[in-house]
Amino acid sequence: TRALVRALSELTAAGYVFRCDLRLRPDPGSTPPAISVLGAEAYYETLGQNWERAAMIKARPVAGDRAQGEGFLGRLTPFVWRKHLDFAAIQDIHSIKRQINAHRGGGKIAVAGHNIKLGRGGIREIEFFVQTQQLIWGGRLPQLRVRGTVDALAALRAAGKIDGATELELASAYRFLRRVEHRLQMINDEQTHTLPADQGALTHLACFLGYTDRGDFERELLAVLHTVEGHYAELFEDAPGLGVHGARGGNLVFTGSEPDPETLRSIQRIGFANPGVVDRAIRGWHHGRCRAMRSTRARELLTELTPVLLGALAEMPDPEAAFLAFDKFLNALPAGVQLFSLFHAEPDLLRLVVEILGIAPRLGEHLARRPSLLDSVLSADFFVAPPPLARLEGELAAVLARGRCTEEYLDLSRRWANDRKFQVGVQCVRGLLTTAEAVDAWSDIAEAALRALLPVIEDDFARMHGRIAGGGLAIIAMGKLGGREVTSGSDLDLIFVYGAPSPRELSDGPKPLAAGQYYARLSQRLISALSAPTAEGQLYTVDMRLRPSGTAGPIAVSFVSFRSYQIVQAWTWEQMALSRARVIAGPVALAAAIEKVIRDVLTRERDGDALVCDVAEMREKMAREHPAAALWEIKHRRGGLVDIEFIAQYLQL
Repeated sequence: TRALVRALSELTAAGYVFRCDLRLRPDPGSTPPAISVLGAEAYYETLGQNWERAAMIKARPVAGDRAQGEGFLGRLTPFVWRKHLDFAAIQDIHSIKRQINAHRGGGKIAVAGHNIKLGRGGIREIEFFVQTQQLIWGGRLPQLRVRGTVDALAALRAAGKIDGATELELASAYRFLRRVEHRLQMINDEQTHTLPADQGALTHLACFLGYTDRGDFERELLAVLHTVEGHYAELFEDAPGLGVHGARGGNLVFTGSEPDPETLRSIQRIGFANPGVVDRAIRGWHHGRCRAMRSTRARELLTELTPVLLGALAEMPDPEAAFLAFDKFLNALPAGVQLFSLFHAEPDLLRLVVEILGIAPRLGEHLARRPSLLDSVLSADFFVAPPPLARLEGELAAVLARGRCTEEYLDLSRRWANDRKFQVGVQCVRGLLTTAEAVDAWSDIAEAALRALLPVIEDDFARMHGRIAGGGLAIIAMGKLGGREVTSGSDLDLIFVYGAPSPRELSDGPKPLAAGQYYARLSQRLISALSAPTAEGQLYTVDMRLRPSGTAGPIAVSFVSFRSYQIVQAWTWEQMALSRARVIAGPVALAAAIEKVIRDVLTRERDGDALVCDVAEMREKMAREHPAAALWEIKHRRGGLVDIEFIAQYLQL
């Protein structure tokens, strides 16, 4: 194939034969110049676009095994000529042309500098006028399946789809414009469709076309262009516009195989510094290179949405980053039709998604996993202030009641928590929550999840190991959860403390365990339930380093050991951390005893001079371990969050 193309189009001393263009093959950006018949058929059956249906109307074998070529085109008949009136598909054909002059305020009919192929009233409008009606009616009227544009006009008139005057006017206009095109390209042997902007060059072209006066040529050309535009506008008068609103509009053509130069300029005018990246990505969407775009209807809807989408993305602080986030979001979607239909019906929802992706991409990742969340965004209570902790606990308990096994409990809890975190995040993006309200809401979600999962994990663990009579496990929240300052990406600092009548007390299950081992395994099971990734993602990352003796200590400590350690062995920094500690789950009596220990430790008499030295030494050590050179390292940088926390905790102690 390459050799044939080279032989035809390579420029030699004797000139060349013909320019050859292979870009109409299936997905030219990712396929070789010659592809197998089976590969081409599979492409058209699954990923073929409506503009390719229109292009295939003119297809015919011209060389090689023409019988095989005819057979191939015959097998494509169901793709090109659909049996039923396909107005949804025709809407996409409409939108292809409307993309070409997407901004209705632009593209005025003129002479100097006018594009007689793609411009208003040009050759492409005649072709689309014909091909659109062929695609609408050709599945039921085989006589419309003709290749030539003029022949197709005659067939449409014979079938009663256009009147005789329309046929004559458009056929005459087509011949006139093709003649102008041919003479234009004969000058300097250029493949161009744009009339000269220079008046002298226009005069020469008019002379070349046989006119004695440039004015006569201009008047006839304008009359032809207005005639074509009038017929085309009448055919498409009910089709909604596809322009990007405002003066930034212009061509937005993503059909075909190569970037359209005017489209690249339009993308740049809209507000994207690197239009080539945007163009390549959207072209890839149209070729079905992600799952969500592999249905014809999804691509049709995307064509309609693209101008609004680009306009919304351009309003983000970093349009390129927002676009790449949307591309990532789109590639993660399992399907697209339902979501795009929702966007089509609710344009404000599309703008909200763009806002989320442009400002909070982590929310976008969750949305890609759960696109059905957008249904809840449309509900009346989505933007209402988050409910209090007690209501969240009841809500999650009702959700978990639907589960039948531990795996389902884990998935249900993750789905609920991630959806609730998403809601809070969206309200933050929209400015509906203050920082204090947001961290309260995120803290309540984490606390509700822990309280709901603990009894579920205890019940599951008890099936194998039973329970310890008179025993119980309490969860102490430390760090941000303890201080009710959880953010969207916070991990959970926890300490597990158990109470048991005796360290050697055995559980009463089929596989009994001593108290220390029992609660250590139960705690590990709970950590896994919180942090293990499932199909619904991860619930929370758990950090146990604040437990007595740190990483060297047991996962769960007895109440006696906890009290002894905090009173006798704890370092100053551990007591500082204890200022945030609070029990969030566990037996009431055990929780009260732990709270008393915490209160006693925090309120005992201290040597002020020794304390300030300990705190300063700890801060210096942290500064060495976490150097903060960047201005935005607001946690560890001097004058940042850590300094505020150290001052507050020092004063508390």
